[in-house]
Amino acid sequence: MLKKRHLTQRVLAALKDTPVVYIQGARQTGKSTLVQAIAAGPHPAPYYSLDAAAVLAAAESDPEGFVTGLKGPVVIDEVQRAPGLSLAIKSAVDKERTPGRFLLTGSANVLALPRVADSLAGRIELHTLWPFSQGELEGNRLSFADRAFAGRAIEPGHRKIIKEAELLERVLIGGYPESQLRKSADRRRAWFESYITTILQRDVRDIANIENLTEMPKLLTILASRTCSLVNYADIARSLTRPQSTLKRYLALLEATFLVQRLPAWSANIGKRLIKSPKLLLADTGMLCHVLGLDPVRAKQDRTLFGHVLENFVAMELVKQLTWSTAACQIFHFRTTAGQEVDLVIEDRSGNILGIEVKAGAKVEARDFSGLRLLAELAGERFKQGVVLHTGDSIVPFGENLHAIPIEYLWN
Repeated sequence: MLKKRHLTQRVLAALKDTPVVYIQGARQTGKSTLVQAIAAGPHPAPYYSLDAAAVLAAAESDPEGFVTGLKGPVVIDEVQRAPGLSLAIKSAVDKERTPGRFLLTGSANVLALPRVADSLAGRIELHTLWPFSQGELEGNRLSFADRAFAGRAIEPGHRKIIKEAELLERVLIGGYPESQLRKSADRRRAWFESYITTILQRDVRDIANIENLTEMPKLLTILASRTCSLVNYADIARSLTRPQSTLKRYLALLEATFLVQRLPAWSANIGKRLIKSPKLLLADTGMLCHVLGLDPVRAKQDRTLFGHVLENFVAMELVKQLTWSTAACQIFHFRTTAGQEVDLVIEDRSGNILGIEVKAGAKVEARDFSGLRLLAELAGERFKQGVVLHTGDSIVPFGENLHAIPIEYLWN
């Protein structure tokens, strides 16, 4: 599926001044397609994939010899399969620190690979490629955070207002290129089933020597049923019938393979962020709906479940957009001990705040802004905008810097 990836310009900029550029992300998100397009055009380089048995054998048996034989800029795909390459690449870079010399990809978070992270510290720039964002599918690059902080999130103008049925279809399909190509729900289910099995049996083994691998699908199902809820390690461990120490190791592996994304808590006191419970998201709502068995009929019947899934959809759309946003933002959730909350909080480098609530319905009321009003009070002048994203078709003001807007304004 040939769609322009908005991360491309960031990667090209890094290749101009950084010796090693690493694109990480789950399998089948389009990393190989992206680097091959870069190597065939703006940054010419030969391409080697460690998924090829002969290339992997050469890289594993003699990393130094393999890297020494690579002349000029080079692309190495799925580099996590040969951890020994990192020291050889470090040695080559230290001898000749040429910008753009190594363009690497990996299906594991480099921070979960200590040998790679430690040996290439100061020599590497990291970028994460997620499944397609809705903006990429529509060909729109500007991020919602950039528009909101610039005061342009609710600019009037012609926009295609999508119906809830189309929105639900986008949620069910998700962003994986292969899922986008599958024309029927049955064929998408078959792909997601095989995909999850492959990730849990292959990529987890690539980065960890883990026992009881058969428990990972059960854990993924448990996490899917709790998406966008506060993480309760004790409760999840009981459901999994495993100690919390084992659970946390499993969660780290799911994060390292980009199946799960952690959403930390926001606080006006930065130090408190580290002790507040995070939420967990699944990285793709197509996969999430597959694991939950969610289809259009069930989504209409169980609005609470659909609300959680829609919040996951919005959160991951923003996470994807922030990988190329010019605002250099971080994303959080906000919740008080009294239960008041804001689904998503975006904070830029200057400490400016954007609050976002997600509502799986077209009717918005003043009470839907109670959490945003509290957030505005706590953030003071740092609070720039509060929005409730809904499934209707109208923009409605609810106070200074508070608006209800259609959900497609997130990417249109």
